[in-house]
Amino acid sequence: MTEYLAPIMRVADANAAVAWYEQLGFVKEWEHRFEAGLPLYVCIARGDLRMHLSEHTGDARPGTLVYIYVEDIDAVAGALGVTEFDDMPWGRDFEVVDPDGNRLRIGTAAVATG
Repeated sequence: MTEYLAPIMRVADANAAVAWYEQLGFVKEWEHRFEAGLPLYVCIARGDLRMHLSEHTGDARPGTLVYIYVEDIDAVAGALGVTEFDDMPWGRDFEVVDPDGNRLRIGTAAVATG
């Protein structure tokens, strides 16, 4: 088994959130609902990255911040219409907010020199 971390993001409408995260290259892997009318819980993936989107009020807080490292930051920024980046000691990044107020800082690692 491969180990990975899957942060849980609180969302009001999991299907709408999945559509928004598709802009970042995520796809829905699976979904679960205990029974009709109850909150939806969805796993989305982008390569080896996993995140869970939950309509359950107790699973996470709106406004959560997640840092996502990507190889091609320009492609991800372009998909979101982002044109401004921050050059930080750890790399280049930008921040966006999903429709539910969760913050995503998306970056690429600094290239080692020397």
